Amino acid sequence: MAKVFFSYSHADESLRDELEKHLSILKRQGLIETWHDRRIGAGGDFSHEISSHLEDAEIILLLVSADFLASDYCYDIEMKRAMDRHERGEAVVIPVILRPCSWHGAPFGKILAATKDGRAITKFPTLDDGFLEVTSAIEKVVREIPMQVTPAPATRPAALSHPSTVDTPRTSNLRITRKFSDHDQDVFLEEAFNFICNYFEESLRELERRNPGIQTRGARIDLRHFSAKIYREGRQITGCRIWYGGRSSFSSGILYSSNADATTDESYNESVSAENDGYTQYLKPFGMPHLGNPPAKQLTEEGAAEYLWTLLIEPLQR
Repeated sequence: MAKVFFSYSHADESLRDELEKHLSILKRQGLIETWHDRRIGAGGDFSHEISSHLEDAEIILLLVSADFLASDYCYDIEMKRAMDRHERGEAVVIPVILRPCSWHGAPFGKILAATKDGRAITKFPTLDDGFLEVTSAIEKVVREIPMQVTPAPATRPAALSHPSTVDTPRTSNLRITRKFSDHDQDVFLEEAFNFICNYFEESLRELERRNPGIQTRGARIDLRHFSAKIYREGRQITGCRIWYGGRSSFSSGILYSSNADATTDESYNESVSAENDGYTQYLKPFGMPHLGNPPAKQLTEEGAAEYLWTLLIEPLQR
């Protein structure tokens, strides 16, 4: 059974929890056991506990984000020691890019990340899609560990030469729910709306670049409204209007209308709202265009943007 160590920033704790949930199948198969600093009990020696488990791990997951890179403890202590063990063949370091950040220049930038091309987890349509890819990558490494990892030397670095601690069995089911405030939801929706607008602008430019005879127009009307039109040989084929309706209004969330020239927010064809499962926030489409075949219920920003983009481009794909 391989010992897996999580190195992460506490700002990413909810994403770490989601990853650990996906890794449960590997635990049930007896392939891995996991450890992170939330396992340290009251009165425990924080530095010693982390050092001890970091030294014992066969697999070290670096859960990378801007917060991880900004953390002196994560970067200067955990990551550097992890890389030292990786280079000695004592452990396997696997970078898991949680959120977009400039990570390629870091010492672990030369290591193949868990997702294809180092795609950030939050850039997948859903978190499940991203963590499924990570789980598959970890399983592959676990099954190859006997060929890759050599035993660690009996003598550990002086800074880590504390007496060994004895791990006693206990549950790994330690997640607790949290309440998301109105502020949390507003920020989440505003960031999602801005992401969708940028996603559409870039997609429109690329669509026009790749397809002769296609012209596009996309622009912010104001801070809460965006419109897009797609033309073929000068004739408008499709268009949309997207706006941020806030959290508490009747037309709340992020709304989509196929009428790009509408001047009011009274009617729409689809909406995406902010929901949570007590652990993380996600975007949930109402599903009006697909009543017989509803879309995925828990979307990331990119998943929601791609879903709405599909509604816009569908007339060009008939």
